[in-house]
Amino acid sequence: MRMPNFLVIGAAKAGTTALYDYLGAHPDIYMSPLKETNFLALEGHPLDFSGPGDSDYINKWSITTLDEYCAQFRGVTTERAVGEACPLYLYDPERVVIERIKKYVPDAKLIAMLRNPVDRAYSAFLHLYRDGREPLTEFGPALDMEAERIAAGWEHIWHYKQMGFYGRQLERYYSAFGRERMLVFLYNDLLTDAVGVMQTCYRFLGVDDAFVPDMTIRPNSALELGDRKPPILPEVREQLARLYDEDISLLERLICRDLSHWRMEPPRMENLPPVEVGETISATG
Repeated sequence: MRMPNFLVIGAAKAGTTALYDYLGAHPDIYMSPLKETNFLALEGHPLDFSGPGDSDYINKWSITTLDEYCAQFRGVTTERAVGEACPLYLYDPERVVIERIKKYVPDAKLIAMLRNPVDRAYSAFLHLYRDGREPLTEFGPALDMEAERIAAGWEHIWHYKQMGFYGRQLERYYSAFGRERMLVFLYNDLLTDAVGVMQTCYRFLGVDDAFVPDMTIRPNSALELGDRKPPILPEVREQLARLYDEDISLLERLICRDLSHWRMEPPRMENLPPVEVGETISATG
């Protein structure tokens, strides 16, 4: 029975779909056919999330049994690296994922991609708005409804604010697995040097790092909203920036990187720009 030997644990709306695609393109890497199985977060969990559209998304395709999870990896042949990508693993509000990693894939390597938490929250809102799931047309009021939605059992993508506390989330992983098992990037790294990010990932996973995936397709773009794109008001951005300031300081200490630009940068575009082949990048591991 094959199981993953690495996991992309998050964060949501931080480039994990692109990372999943670029990893899966490598001939010596096998990715689960289903991105976001959610198994290590939702094993045995009733799929009864009640937010708009939840029945067509997380309730419909999440895997909650070990047999179903193992079936995702029956297609493995000679690949050296076997993995899945699930942003819910980093967030893990029920605090169950780390123990299940220890139980089912105790030697797995872990990769995280982190995005400015203000931009991440806004991107999640745009994603749901684009798909016709978000019933509110303004970001601020949607943030104000978060606690009520969580209490009502809406799924995790609606946790706009709570999913962005990466410092406290990552701290648990470092404590459980140590730094040598983890590779952490920023979303900006993927924007500016996608080839370098992937070369670092390939080396981390022990596969040929000379391989360059096709990066012409950029998944999960919200640009098609065009003029219908609800803005993020300056006062809302400032409110969120204050909310995350202490956690960002914790994250800076954990990953040994300066994140001052997160405290001042404007929202980024929702797609990834072209990259030049041959660029390199370093990452915190």
